[in-house]
Amino acid sequence: MPLSEHEQRMLEQMERALYAEDPKFASALEGSGLRTYTRRRVYQAVVGFLVGIALLMAGMVAQQIWVSVVGFLVMLGCAVLAVTGWRKAPKPGERPAGAPRRQVRQKRSMMERIEQRWQRRRDEQQGH
Repeated sequence: MPLSEHEQRMLEQMERALYAEDPKFASALEGSGLRTYTRRRVYQAVVGFLVGIALLMAGMVAQQIWVSVVGFLVMLGCAVLAVTGWRKAPKPGERPAGAPRRQVRQKRSMMERIEQRWQRRRDEQQGH
């Protein structure tokens, strides 16, 4: 469900306030949550893959084919998770896939224009 125009304005105001108060912290937050989540998911998939190998080998040693099949399926599933997670992971400094592809500099200039218009309107209302 898309945000209403009022909600988008409020969100932009909060972003501006965050950038004004602590620009280093705000830039560090961009995309880092998704990057950390994706990296953690890939690591979990690698551990799962190793568990699958262990199950496969244990099934072969114990001569239990069903354990080997389960190990193989675990390996296959974890390999798919690792590859898809690795491809979806945003690179450092890159915006997440669902985010708008505008650059931060362009966004700031647009926000500056909006602030200037707001200030002009307020000045005009005070003058009249």
